[in-house]
Amino acid sequence: MFKKITAAVLAGALAVSVLAGCSGGEKVVVGSKNFTENEILAEMMAQIVEKNTKIEVERKINMGGTLVCFEAIKKGQIDLYPEYTGTALMDELKLPVNNNSAEVYDTVSEKFESQFGIKWLKRLGFNNTFALALPAAVAQKNHIESISDLVPYAKGYVLGGAQEFFNRDDAYKGLIKAYGLTFKGTSKMDDSLKYQAISQNKVQVIDAFSTDGQLKALNLKVLKDDKNFFPPYDAAPIVREDTLKKYPQIEDLLNKLGGLMNDETVQELNYKADNQKESVEKVASDFLKEKGLIP
Repeated sequence: MFKKITAAVLAGALAVSVLAGCSGGEKVVVGSKNFTENEILAEMMAQIVEKNTKIEVERKINMGGTLVCFEAIKKGQIDLYPEYTGTALMDELKLPVNNNSAEVYDTVSEKFESQFGIKWLKRLGFNNTFALALPAAVAQKNHIESISDLVPYAKGYVLGGAQEFFNRDDAYKGLIKAYGLTFKGTSKMDDSLKYQAISQNKVQVIDAFSTDGQLKALNLKVLKDDKNFFPPYDAAPIVREDTLKKYPQIEDLLNKLGGLMNDETVQELNYKADNQKESVEKVASDFLKEKGLIP
């Protein structure tokens, strides 16, 4: 009888110990969307935490699109991931377009905190919004620096871009009205083909995202949106508030990334990963070491 009780007690104690070992450790889960830039940013966030604390970091990189990551952080399946203000405003909060960068950040910060218990940390410093781009040599020859400068030349150019760009009021539909643009023609194509098309002169102008690595690879000029038409998509880490209560040091660490990147910086990071085939881990690590944020 004594042996049976002892065995039972030991078995129970072992089970408690195992459970404690599984759930008692310090750990955060970093997620990302399924494109290179977001993966690089998430990897930076992961490395800053694990290199400067004793917190274990689990990565859920390349999870999927916006909805997947947003639902995961709301449900506590991940603790943090990189998000964009315009995406949060229009796709997640279902609010109308606002072209004022500071106002958009303040709105999403307040509503995410009150509705979801999620905190927006400092913006990273770049704006991955829609843009128009054309070969740098053409832009230099014709002194085209801004979208307004493009207007007198547009009738001789074909504009190529993704189907989504042409369907959105905050993209092509509104753009041509805001600037009075008339193109020679338009060519709708898969997003992955537009850079090939402009490199072969099948189109002369394309829609782009302002931090695309291919802009650097093909030496394309991003035109200044001088009328501030395109909505802001400022990137920032977002973190569950209950995670920050448990690990308050995370906020200070991630806020060190605030303002460290501009569009050209992120173009370069994306270029290294997509065109020079460096790993996301190396691209993130090299940047953080250069800035003195990890040893």
